[in-house]
Amino acid sequence: MNNREKYNEIFVSIFGVKEEQLDGTFNFNNIESWDSMTHLMLIGELEEIFDIMLETDDILHFGGYQNGMTILKKYGVDFAD
Repeated sequence: MNNREKYNEIFVSIFGVKEEQLDGTFNFNNIESWDSMTHLMLIGELEEIFDIMLETDDILHFGGYQNGMTILKKYGVDFAD
């Protein structure tokens, strides 16, 4: 499983959505279930799966699917297929 597939699987699992919904519009403003609890669950899963520790600023600014990939790239997570 590549990093994009792992990333998508985390979002599908936590938010209970279909993979087809994951795009640039998938963010905390548009997803009703994206609250503080699901945000923390998302961050915890990402840190565990990708073996990283996000900085506080990155956790606070991790507000969307696309933005999240940009943030994870800073930690060496490559999404090239």
